[in-house]
Amino acid sequence: MVFYVSAVHQDVMGHCQTITSAQQGARNLLVQCGKARPGERILILYEDPDFGYFNADLAPLVGDAARALGAQVQMIKVPFLPESPALSPDLRKAMDQADLTVFLARLGDQLRFSELSLGRVVVCFVLSGGILASGFGTGDYQTFVTLKERVNRALARARHVRVTCPAGTDFSGHPDMGDTGGTSVMRFPLSVFTPVPGEMFSGRVAMPGFLIGTGSRYYPDYMVRFEGPVSASFSAGRLTGFHGSAGDVARANRQYDRISQRYGLDRDRVHSWHAGLHPGCGFQWDAFAQPERWSGTAFGNPRILHLHTCGAEAPGEISWNVIDPTIEIDGVKLWENGVFYPDRLPGGADILRRAPMVAALFANPDRRIGLAPNCAVQTGETASKD
Repeated sequence: MVFYVSAVHQDVMGHCQTITSAQQGARNLLVQCGKARPGERILILYEDPDFGYFNADLAPLVGDAARALGAQVQMIKVPFLPESPALSPDLRKAMDQADLTVFLARLGDQLRFSELSLGRVVVCFVLSGGILASGFGTGDYQTFVTLKERVNRALARARHVRVTCPAGTDFSGHPDMGDTGGTSVMRFPLSVFTPVPGEMFSGRVAMPGFLIGTGSRYYPDYMVRFEGPVSASFSAGRLTGFHGSAGDVARANRQYDRISQRYGLDRDRVHSWHAGLHPGCGFQWDAFAQPERWSGTAFGNPRILHLHTCGAEAPGEISWNVIDPTIEIDGVKLWENGVFYPDRLPGGADILRRAPMVAALFANPDRRIGLAPNCAVQTGETASKD
């Protein structure tokens, strides 16, 4: 006997599976990352979805998951302050009274290097319920903590690190993993290793056709596009010049002049760099149509390495992005053409063996980064579904 499932029934089942996975992702956020416990006071600060960054379904999902844990939940809508982010006295008081604060708002990312020292704080880089339900949201948080620690350890012990890419990037140096201007704020999902200071590195970086902000401030002309190939040279952590057509070089220099003068920054400082390490971090939109979302989330994909520039304080204001990097640490290619190989780390294979769901993500990584030929918009997929 053959049983047929109606299309409506299939849609309902698919929706239920998505909700279940989203709940799993929310629990990963709250418990595995935030260490939430029953009875605790959880403050959820969320950005108005009308700004077009976080989808409207995300905050209710996280709030429901927090209540299901037995937590006392307070939800507050917070403003988006593009160039002058700050905590109001009321928000500071609310955070001080909470056991755990979860930012579903860019304000958290903007302030995580400065003001967010009030208890346990998680800044969320998931943009929607659909992404929360994906491997990016459900991939075990603690496994990625362990992978990050192993990468950090390899960099701290390294004598020589070289970064290349198919477009012509080639820079190298000796990492000094001292004070990189990091933060104690937890980020979810954990998708990058600790930034490597730029002072000991020199070479050339091939741009993917644009310069873009870092998510610290959002200013007019946040993305500047080039007409042809452009690369940047730097020496001992200082920008020495751009290479390309005269028009493109002038565009790049104008952007650095404008942003450094606007905020009083060290124009030529190349502060630090790091690469994505989460194979579930896909970006299904067109980067050029949604540049703010791209700069705020896509960097967690192993296909992207970015350098923080224009400023002596993390994370700078302009990022250089390297596509499909190869990162060679003392002769071992931990990243190769945009693929992160954790099994090449000491003990990495054992980590994956203990976390089969994470291992499955590495076996089938999401290669979409919003740039041709892997942008879902350009391949006919529906970008608005999440």
